[in-house]
Amino acid sequence: MVNIRDLDPSASPLDYYGSELRRLRDEAGLLQGQLGSIIFCTGSLIGQVETAKKVPTRDFSERLDAALGTGGTFSRLVGLVLRSQLPHWFQPFAEMEAKATYISSYQAQLVYGLLQTEAYARAVLATGLPDNLDELVAARMERQRILCRKHPPMIWVVLDEAALYRPIGGLEVMRNQLVHLLSFREERWVRIQVLPFSAGEHASLIGSFTTMRFDDDPDLVYSEDLISGHMTANPETVKEAALRYAHLQAAALSVEDSAALIIRVMEERYGHQPGPDQRAMA
Repeated sequence: MVNIRDLDPSASPLDYYGSELRRLRDEAGLLQGQLGSIIFCTGSLIGQVETAKKVPTRDFSERLDAALGTGGTFSRLVGLVLRSQLPHWFQPFAEMEAKATYISSYQAQLVYGLLQTEAYARAVLATGLPDNLDELVAARMERQRILCRKHPPMIWVVLDEAALYRPIGGLEVMRNQLVHLLSFREERWVRIQVLPFSAGEHASLIGSFTTMRFDDDPDLVYSEDLISGHMTANPETVKEAALRYAHLQAAALSVEDSAALIIRVMEERYGHQPGPDQRAMA
């Protein structure tokens, strides 16, 4: 079994988190089992986190801070730990997404990650057959914390109508996802438009893309291929993306009409609440 003293705290955010947990627990004079009892988990879990064998959750981190009186140390660290669980090629995008002041995204197949429910995200991420599904889901939920900031970014999403009909995760998951989309009507900083099938051919048949703007940095455009993502600040690419996005917004339904369509699809296609083992039929 790996000894915590063999870990290099600089090796990764997870290693640093584990080493800090061991150090602060020792300073508090607590055994792993004693600390586990205080924060309602097993001593074995404490040991797994200390040896970088287990990724901590935000709830676990907040309970650690309360138990050890760390002033929020672990609550701050856990964001870095969870982000480090994302695919390496996606981490730069997640970092810039967290800094953006304006995010505009066209999504051809799926709901944008910042607007996904946990169950929907789990179903999407499971398609890649990852070994660390729980950690990937937690990382995606962690990304959404930017929506709760005092000054969140402005987010404008054009969602292809196809994304409303694709039964990701089954009927109940989809209904809850559409309910979640509708909840953003009350948010000043989030706007959702649906690009209807009736629009026919449109400016981004080639696929999804996201543009990010910043207070002091150049705009960025992000897109993905089969196995990785690509981010660029090339002025011509940024200009082309802005033009295409403007055309998409013009072809999409208004925010109000988009909400009405989401409600109609939700009731007509996902109105029945299935049992936990039932799935939608194509």
